[in-house]
Amino acid sequence: MKISIETERLLIRELEYTDEMDLFEMDADPDVHLYIENHPVKSIDEIKKVIEMIKEQYSKNGIARWAVVDKFTNECIGWAGLKYFREPLNNQINFYELGFRFKKKHWGKGFATEASNAILDYGFNNLNIDSIFAITDPKNLNSKKVLTKLGFTNLETFDYEGDPTDWFELKKNNWKNKS
Repeated sequence: MKISIETERLLIRELEYTDEMDLFEMDADPDVHLYIENHPVKSIDEIKKVIEMIKEQYSKNGIARWAVVDKFTNECIGWAGLKYFREPLNNQINFYELGFRFKKKHWGKGFATEASNAILDYGFNNLNIDSIFAITDPKNLNSKKVLTKLGFTNLETFDYEGDPTDWFELKKNNWKNKS
């Protein structure tokens, strides 16, 4: 089942190979990767592999990261979505994690909050998830600000592959946009 979510300014849909140039623009930018392993992509082939991996997640889990498209320009400005973790992370297993990433030129415009609100609504109301987690680098103040605005609680900092990582949670019964 293909998922499509619309907000005031955005269309949120499954990633397609036609998004590869926009994703390359985003993921080749060192500033975008500053707090996420700091490994900007070097080629379109790397992006194609990422899209293929995400398409496998759609097939296997029914959900993954989605393209976020500006409805007025039709530009893929980044991605956001829920990733299902079958493997343990920070003493959790079989859970959903909210993530988002946008082209630098679109930072500070409220797109992460707008897209994430719609995705949380989908997760809590359509998938009936009780709790959604998020992780970020403790130094990534902008991501932490978005997560806090969405209602997430920063539970702790844990060691993720040798790096300190903030662990956030939002429970369905605490979500501010309950329908």
